Amino acid sequence: MAQSPSHKFGQNLGKLLEEIVLDDILKPRLQQFAQSRKYYLDWQRSRPARKGKKVTWEDKYGNKHDLDFVIEIEGTDEQLGRPVAFIESAWRRYTKHSRNKAQEIQGAILPIIELHHLSAPFYGAVLAGDFTKPALDQLRNNGFAVIYIPYQDVVDTFHDIGFNIAFDENTPDENYTVASKRLANLTSAEKEKIRQGLMRISKPEVDRFMDRLKNRLERYITKIVLMPLFGIKYEFQTIDEILDNLDTLDIENPRGSFERFEVIIDYSNQDTIRATFQEKSLLTDFLNKLKS
Repeated sequence: MAQSPSHKFGQNLGKLLEEIVLDDILKPRLQQFAQSRKYYLDWQRSRPARKGKKVTWEDKYGNKHDLDFVIEIEGTDEQLGRPVAFIESAWRRYTKHSRNKAQEIQGAILPIIELHHLSAPFYGAVLAGDFTKPALDQLRNNGFAVIYIPYQDVVDTFHDIGFNIAFDENTPDENYTVASKRLANLTSAEKEKIRQGLMRISKPEVDRFMDRLKNRLERYITKIVLMPLFGIKYEFQTIDEILDNLDTLDIENPRGSFERFEVIIDYSNQDTIRATFQEKSLLTDFLNKLKS
């Protein structure tokens, strides 16, 4: 089936915005940050450490997801490192699609975060177009740092080069066809003016995003609590049964065999990691990774 003129225009506009916002605006900031802290920034390109050009990571269910940026500790061109930041992007023209896209991003990123929860990684979304407040709140309430460039800001930026892209679902296909040709033939000077306009508009959002990233990755440990737990298991069928027997438990003279290690780590930015280990070797591996 042939692609509709409106879909083609929206797709090509999204690619241009992705090129400008991700490659020209955000990536240089991420590269500067990563290089100054000896992190490794990965993005969509060829890299010997992985197959193809896509930045693909598995979640806790074994599902694979393609992302825009991942920051790693001890990563190199030839070796995958330990991921500490995941960033995804999206462009949506109509608000009716925004909630689904927010859920799609959430569904991809959060299971990856759960798999790497012992690192308490940073995760963010870069959005442009029409996204409703509930869609944005959904991501923010789930811990995402968000860069959001509203559709009207995009329209105003293109208006500065005399290009009207304020189309809607009632716009004739002929208008989209003409706009697609104009979009494909933008001059270098026009693209630069769009880039400068989007950079100016997005700067406050990008600054806040980078502050969140730095706050997460530059944190330091303020306290570690290690609790080796020993005891006897008591199993009950109902809550009433527990309540009836609670006073009979001897907590003044603890006894029993080793159960597990519990670790609580508090950071300077108020992050807290809680972890449980059954074996000393796994605890040692975890603590050694925290040092890197």
